[in-house]
Amino acid sequence: MNALLVYQADRWLESRLERLSFPVRVVAPRDKDQVVAAMADTEVLLHALDPVTARHIEAGPKLKLIQKIGVGVNTIDLDAARARGIAVCNMPGTNTAAVAEQALLLMLSVLRRVTVQDRASRAGEGWSDAIQAAGSYGEIAGRTVGFVGFGAVPRRLAPVIEALGGKVLRWHRSDAEGQPGERVMVLEDLFARADIVSLHIPLQADTAKIVNAQTLSHVRPGTILVNTARGGLVDEAALLAALDDGRLAGAGLDVLATEPFEQDNPLLGRDEVVLAPHSAWLTRETWDRSLAVIAENVRRLGTGEQLLHRVA
Repeated sequence: MNALLVYQADRWLESRLERLSFPVRVVAPRDKDQVVAAMADTEVLLHALDPVTARHIEAGPKLKLIQKIGVGVNTIDLDAARARGIAVCNMPGTNTAAVAEQALLLMLSVLRRVTVQDRASRAGEGWSDAIQAAGSYGEIAGRTVGFVGFGAVPRRLAPVIEALGGKVLRWHRSDAEGQPGERVMVLEDLFARADIVSLHIPLQADTAKIVNAQTLSHVRPGTILVNTARGGLVDEAALLAALDDGRLAGAGLDVLATEPFEQDNPLLGRDEVVLAPHSAWLTRETWDRSLAVIAENVRRLGTGEQLLHRVA
């Protein structure tokens, strides 16, 4: 079974791939034409971040499985895969710990202005009045974190927030996602009551730009937004406007609407915005768990058994 991983692999990952029982060719995402050319002999496409388009699928006559490394499959042309009868699987749970930790890291980084402190400290300006301003910093303790979506990641993170002295609110898209008998909270109420709003829902037609001028009109001055889900959940123009007028004190963003991040995106120049390059999932532990799922699904593909976590 020939597999293709579209990723910029380092030696550590290459060593893990060498332990698998089937060959894995690695091509960097920036080599667009080489990726398409490599599809000719690919039976299993291992997909991390770079979108899987109809062009990739059409170029893979032997393709049997698109294995998402992660959960969200919005970067895969599912219609093209279905038309060819190609299985699409994801791997829920493999990155839960990593994403939960990154969400907490972003919350704390914005509250403590970590990037500003780091830059000023390196420049010998760490003890300047602007950096030492007492009113610039805050804690999780005493603050309310509102989770938009309450799946595996926020469920893991909520007890940590409470252990640090914070309070937790949660919003579900439907009754089915909550506890038995739990009343679904109105989204606008969560925005109005939370000190930190953290996004944990998939990007779909009904969730695109769920953070917009209307929902942000409900926040209290000083609120923080954290997004470790998908950039398309946020109307970036509305986010900038809320930062400008003080409704939002800051934002911690692992994702933006366009990735890789465009250098002219005004969010990149904001001191109150902490950014990460869609790396919330990226730990050695996540990769080890992911490779175990990949190995099992390739085995099942060979034997004709039901695949794990098939979504299309």
